[in-house]
Amino acid sequence: MSSAAQTSTAVPAADEAAASKSAENEAAASKPAENEAAASKAAAVRSMFSEIAPTYDLLNTLLSFGLDSRWRAQAADAALASGSWRAGSVDAPQARADEGLGDVESRRFRVLDVATGTGKLAFAIKRRREHCTVTGVDFAEPMLAVARSAATRASLDVRFAQADGTALPFDEASFDVVTIAYGLRNFADPDAGLKEFRRVLRPGGRLVVLEFPPPRPGLFGKVFSTYFERVLPRVGGAVSGRRSAYAYLPRSVLGFLPPAVLAERMRAAGFSNVDYRLQTFGVSAMHVGLVPAAEIPGGPVSDV
Repeated sequence: MSSAAQTSTAVPAADEAAASKSAENEAAASKPAENEAAASKAAAVRSMFSEIAPTYDLLNTLLSFGLDSRWRAQAADAALASGSWRAGSVDAPQARADEGLGDVESRRFRVLDVATGTGKLAFAIKRRREHCTVTGVDFAEPMLAVARSAATRASLDVRFAQADGTALPFDEASFDVVTIAYGLRNFADPDAGLKEFRRVLRPGGRLVVLEFPPPRPGLFGKVFSTYFERVLPRVGGAVSGRRSAYAYLPRSVLGFLPPAVLAERMRAAGFSNVDYRLQTFGVSAMHVGLVPAAEIPGGPVSDV
């Protein structure tokens, strides 16, 4: 090969290496800014939920017209249902819940409720399977204080701890089920949260996600958007004294992932058999995904 030919091939290679190095440097330079933005959002959300903790349950009930309890009940049934869950399988939720847990002994069945807030979903699960070990974590301590008081009043043995959903203080494969109700969109990095949920789940374990999707197109979606953006902040602000918190809620929903996209993100995080159902004309959505049973040495969840 002539020296001219050698030069013509070497220069593009050098340019490619330089471009790659430049891209790496830009990514490294942007990382601190991204981390700072994520930390800032986390601090703001923690402060906001801490401030509205005393009126949180009342407002959820009022603003959802009482439907939030039904949505959580369906999530609790899906969490405990036996076999592979499918979107239509909670049409007879109590029957499914009564079958639940398969071969796992109830007393050894462990559930983690992330972003537990005042503990409503954790309590719903505990009431259905009182011998399960249920742990609720949240990054807002005032929310957990309300949850602990509610657990004491109801005589429910649910453990609560302060923790970040993207850096859970638990070993790998520690839980049979992870649930999260209306908290994922508040994560600075939802994908990091999904991967962390996957990490702490056992082989054959299940993730159940309740979330408010962006309003769907059509008349109902327009009506709901109007209610969400105009009515909810006023009512929530009047009751809680923190209108900014209830102005944040519609913004967070409008900016979150559509259900089909969230399902794809769950698959990308390592979940299989991902499915979802829309609740009450799409106001809420429930996603369920499984950890492949044979992926981690030690066998399926029923072998623990």
